[in-house]
Amino acid sequence: MYQVASASEYLVVTGAGISDIKISKKAWIFPGQTYTKFDVSPVNYTFEVQAMSAEKLPFILPAVFTIGPRIDVEASLLKYAKLISPHDKLSHHVKELVQGIIEGETQVLAASMTMEEIFKGTKEFKQEVFGKVQLELDHFGLLIYNANVKQLVDVPGHGYFSYLGQKTQMEAANQAKVDVAEAKMKGDLGSKLREAETLRNAAAIDAETKIASTQRQGEGKKEEIKVRTEVKVFENQREAEVAEANAELAKKKAGWAKEAQVAEVEASKAVALRDAELQREVETMNALTQTEKLKAQFLSKAGVEYETKVQEANWELYKKQKAAEAYLYEKEKEAQAQKAVADASFYGRKQVVDGDLYAKMKEAEGLKALAEAQGTYIRTLLDAMGGNYAALRDYLMISGGMYQDIAKINSEAVRGLQPKISIWTNGSGSGDGGGDSAMKEVAGVYKMLPPLFKTVNEQTGMLPPSWMGTLTDDSTSNN
Repeated sequence: MYQVASASEYLVVTGAGISDIKISKKAWIFPGQTYTKFDVSPVNYTFEVQAMSAEKLPFILPAVFTIGPRIDVEASLLKYAKLISPHDKLSHHVKELVQGIIEGETQVLAASMTMEEIFKGTKEFKQEVFGKVQLELDHFGLLIYNANVKQLVDVPGHGYFSYLGQKTQMEAANQAKVDVAEAKMKGDLGSKLREAETLRNAAAIDAETKIASTQRQGEGKKEEIKVRTEVKVFENQREAEVAEANAELAKKKAGWAKEAQVAEVEASKAVALRDAELQREVETMNALTQTEKLKAQFLSKAGVEYETKVQEANWELYKKQKAAEAYLYEKEKEAQAQKAVADASFYGRKQVVDGDLYAKMKEAEGLKALAEAQGTYIRTLLDAMGGNYAALRDYLMISGGMYQDIAKINSEAVRGLQPKISIWTNGSGSGDGGGDSAMKEVAGVYKMLPPLFKTVNEQTGMLPPSWMGTLTDDSTSNN
């Protein structure tokens, strides 16, 4: 029978003529062989991996892994066919296998990093997790085709990332407020500066215009006076004989000169007064501008310091809450560990006591059995001896080797003393007569003294008095 697999399938053939298994896209199936098909298309697995950082801060890592068999390596395809293909790719068994590998590697890696390192190096953290997970999946012939890890989130009941986000939002809001205040301050200041500059330029132009107008009026008057003077001079020349005309002419000259001087003084004073007024207005505007600038600076600075103090207080409160939670968690774990140690110690002591009790019970049973056997033995002997306790005692002492032990102990005691034994005699002759017999007895006693003194000297170190004689090496006595 000829079998062909579809584009996303492979054939696994086993049986007669095949040592292990054979994987192919198409094959002849002969009698004594079996085959099965397995799909190699990747599958999406969605997990929410729970891990804990080095500071014991829990977090959730939502991830979607696209995993399937590695088809570009024949050894990996064989592993997948043997280990995974008998199960459905979406079965609980395969999902638990993949989830266990991902959770285990993620938890081990997260436990060696702080939360700040994980959060700042999220990309590197994800790459490290993928690399370690892929090493474990290689044992099953699986390959990570794609992995999409979402943003880290808090475990229910813990608000680390939410507090961190609030902190970032508040910092951004405070910075925006500062920027707005600075922009507003710059805009107000620029506007005031432009207005003051416009007023200053307008005042200068007005002053210049009035000065020019006054100068032109003065020059016109001068020309007019000059013409009139010339006319009058001409008339006076013509009317030289009229003296009154000359006097009138002199008076008019003086009046015209005075008026011209007064006009000049008034023009200069008017210009000075206008310039002073404009300068005063400019100074007033500058003072107002400076006041508004300082007010904006101090108000914005006070607002920023207030927000900063509030955030610092919130952060200190958060750290103290987390420290208290960590301390409580540590104490709970220590209490659990102490309870476990106490339970183990109690169980060990109980086992030791039970063992000692069992040994004592067995020893008592043995002693009891031995005593019963000895009682039966003694009762049988006593019956055999007709109830004679003395004969029974002698028999037990003889059979127990008591007499031999007594003799051995006595001999050991005597040998430990190392005694020196001296043997002497008072003579072996027999008396023939009554007189000679008495003298022989005295001679025998006298002969006995040297060995006696010799023995006393050897055993006690005492020498006999010199008047009784001296000792010799051959134990002979001196008369």
